[in-house]
Amino acid sequence: MRQSYRIIPIYTADVSGVCSALYELGGMIVMHDPSGCNSTYNTHDEIRWYDQDSLIFISGLTEIDAILGNDRKFIDDIEHAARELHPKFIALAGSPIPFMNGTDFPAIARVIEAETGIPAFSVPTNGMHDYVYGAGIALEEIAKRFVGMPDSKKDGSSRSVNLLGVTPLDFGPQENVELLKANLEQYGWKVISTWAMGDELETLQQSAEADVNLVVSAVGLRAAKVLREKFGMPYVIGTPNQWMVEEISNALDKAVVRQPEQPTVYLQNRMQQDADITLIGEPVTMGSLAAGIEKKYGCAVRVLCPLKECEALLGGKDKVLLGEEAMEEALKDAKIIVADPLYRPICPKNSSFYELPHVAFSGRIYIR
Repeated sequence: MRQSYRIIPIYTADVSGVCSALYELGGMIVMHDPSGCNSTYNTHDEIRWYDQDSLIFISGLTEIDAILGNDRKFIDDIEHAARELHPKFIALAGSPIPFMNGTDFPAIARVIEAETGIPAFSVPTNGMHDYVYGAGIALEEIAKRFVGMPDSKKDGSSRSVNLLGVTPLDFGPQENVELLKANLEQYGWKVISTWAMGDELETLQQSAEADVNLVVSAVGLRAAKVLREKFGMPYVIGTPNQWMVEEISNALDKAVVRQPEQPTVYLQNRMQQDADITLIGEPVTMGSLAAGIEKKYGCAVRVLCPLKECEALLGGKDKVLLGEEAMEEALKDAKIIVADPLYRPICPKNSSFYELPHVAFSGRIYIR
């Protein structure tokens, strides 16, 4: 029962992460599920649902088709829709039921691509992981399948950068993304592409034209590794908030000329004493905020991360804490807490609590 949640919600699931990452890229995303995953996604996790169109579908998996393994109906429905809508690609995302049935999504994607001529791929989601896993693999597939060689050989540094791992789940509305870009532009950087808010697939396909990649959340790390393997592109990890943008700009300059350095900027020069302030959330955005607070105010900060597969993105006094019980125990002695408002009920009553809404946790409740 240590993994049960009595008070706080859970984070956005991997299936919604796939949809969020690919929402603006002109592809067709199909959740293979009776319908529950779609309603959760569009009513809680997606702030663009009523303002911007996207080809996101649910398969409407029936009990009899699940029991008999009738994949042909699933394939035919996708192909029929694709011939009408002409998507740029087709992405398949699984849910708990087809996961338990052992549905062969990679094979189904190959059949669909062969029969339609439209690039198709699957993301191995099952509803049991968090959004970082699903969105990360989705952007990884875009990097593998669609980013081509640059048109011309680079001659020196053009101070150009891609932002990897930008979704509303971590960054909220588009204006927050524009602020990150503006912070970098003040230091002379040109943003080639933003993965994946505010840019189309064609823009992402030109990503190899940039000198370096900046991983602004854990979601972008898988894509950064693919682009490094394919094109030798270096990457830096950190969110360019107003307090950390100078350090990140310097790290990007060093990465371009291949100076060996710790790529995770916000872990450098962190204070090691017991923390005065506790931040809860995604490790890159919260880690960058923690480093900025320490730099500006001289107060030690720790990050508590409730997401899986993020240990390598945390500092020495930071922790990964999975489950409500573990988080409540870790917060027992916290004096100052910065977190999503829905964490307040499990925080000590005598602590000072500062609200920092996180779409991946509280959904659209606090979006203004």
